[in-house]
Amino acid sequence: MKRRSFLVAFTVGGLSLAFDHASGQSAPNPAKLRVALLPDENASTIIQNAAPLKAYLEHSLGKDIELVVTTDYSSMIEAMRFGRIEVAYFGPLSYVLAKSKAPEIEPFAVGVSKGSPTYKSVIIARADGPVKTLADIRGKMVGFGDFASTSSHLIPRALLARDGLIGDTDYKYVLLGAHDAVARAVQSGQVQAGGLSQEIFKSLVAKGSIDGDKLIILAESDPIPNYPITMQGYLAPEFKVSIRKAFLELNDKDILKTFRAEGFVATDDHAYDILRETAKLLDLDLAKFKG
Repeated sequence: MKRRSFLVAFTVGGLSLAFDHASGQSAPNPAKLRVALLPDENASTIIQNAAPLKAYLEHSLGKDIELVVTTDYSSMIEAMRFGRIEVAYFGPLSYVLAKSKAPEIEPFAVGVSKGSPTYKSVIIARADGPVKTLADIRGKMVGFGDFASTSSHLIPRALLARDGLIGDTDYKYVLLGAHDAVARAVQSGQVQAGGLSQEIFKSLVAKGSIDGDKLIILAESDPIPNYPITMQGYLAPEFKVSIRKAFLELNDKDILKTFRAEGFVATDDHAYDILRETAKLLDLDLAKFKG
């Protein structure tokens, strides 16, 4: 899949200009804080839902806030790497990839859902389709999200590998970009099975974006460490304290819906070692990822 290295920034007021490398800012205490949200669904929907977050952070931090949704996961990683954003809400694997390219970034908070800082991935298929079990995936086409997605690529591949099914050997697969695209592709029959976040799957069914009666869950994963909030290590220490405090003390339910979380607790880099280990088991060389 061809990857785009540019990124698109959305604000609540509308579309802003795309960043280039020269616009990257490395100020330790910038007047404007650029906060990136993971592009795991439609960008305009993400920004619309995150409007209360923007207002909360502007009030808590006393700064202008610009919400950013990049074109894909790799663009978000590169934006963090080159200082074009200061705070980012990464998926677990995309965080690991970003950390490998920019060791100075710091995870500091993780979402809690149902009392746990973890979530799950699922593999789905059409209820009336040819795939009823994981074994039926042999010889079929499977849809994943972005290469850097944890629950829509890494973990579903690991689930299939555990059943002796290896991508490009036992089944074909296509990268569709976002979780909602995977669900729609399975429902339409474009692919015979697909992997995505369990929480996003439930949300898409609840919103009517997909028909839950037409889809079945073939398997669900073990718990995965939840999405981390990260920030640039070069930010001023007192400013980092303020950012950390703003997220850890966040208790507004409407804002927390943006993160599919009930709240945030502190985290660190070691919580994501399980993703590095899983990638090794699948022989995925994260160092060669072209972000």
